[in-house]
Amino acid sequence: MTRAGVLGVITAVGAAAIIAAPFAAEQQPAGPNVAEIEKVKDNLYMITGGGGNTAAFITANGVVLVDTKLANWGQAILDKVKTVTNKPVTHIINTHTHGDHVGSNEFFPASVEIIAQENTAANMKRMDAFKDPAMAHGLADKTFGDKMTVLGGKEAIDLYYFGRAHTNGDAFIVFRDLRVMHSGDAFAGTNAPLIDTNNGGSGSDYPETLKKAAAAIKNVDTIIPGHSPVTTWQAFLDYGEFIQSFVSSVKASATAGRTADQAVSAFTPAAKFKDYNLQRAKADVDIIYKELGK
Repeated sequence: MTRAGVLGVITAVGAAAIIAAPFAAEQQPAGPNVAEIEKVKDNLYMITGGGGNTAAFITANGVVLVDTKLANWGQAILDKVKTVTNKPVTHIINTHTHGDHVGSNEFFPASVEIIAQENTAANMKRMDAFKDPAMAHGLADKTFGDKMTVLGGKEAIDLYYFGRAHTNGDAFIVFRDLRVMHSGDAFAGTNAPLIDTNNGGSGSDYPETLKKAAAAIKNVDTIIPGHSPVTTWQAFLDYGEFIQSFVSSVKASATAGRTADQAVSAFTPAAKFKDYNLQRAKADVDIIYKELGK
């Protein structure tokens, strides 16, 4: 195995350790790397398998990918792209730094422009996989702070950043004309959030970040989440409400002097959230308590 291959394995193992159990089977499938593709809207597809959901947007001049899954999944992504177009990949946009979202950046040629939020770009530079000079072309070529627009007209893609949540560089990617947003892992479907403090994530800031996103992003009706199936804008709004209620409850427990375990027990989700998976709740409470100095 080449050094790049070894580093890819390291990246995959690291990602599996970071991302929570509900996604473990998807991240580390048995057998060959087999992806699946589904149409979201005209010229926009979602490719599943191998970690995070990849969006593939077909433009006049090529294909824009959002996220590239685990290491060694580049060919599987490209194979699926070729089922819907012969155009080349021209851009990669990364929603955040985790290895199951940036792991196959290096598969694509250096001519492909890679874009990420500036904090994500800095986080990626610290990843072992990108320390090998042979892998450096998988790092971001272009960064943004709060907002950037890629391409234009009916192909315009708006990139937004609103603050810390899952990491300190979570980008929301909006395909403007199609009214679709790729949310990355800031939106965890119907699961309690995974907060990666090693990459700047914050439980205390999470609700405000989602609130800012909901207020600023307009004319979206469809969401491609980081890992779960395509869903609606309302589901994203509901998730923001869930996070707000959870963090508010935890902060109230901290003020009341409850232990972290007691804070978990004290949180009673509203009926609309009764089916949410709270597996990560205790870890989240521990993070929020630490942020509060408890």
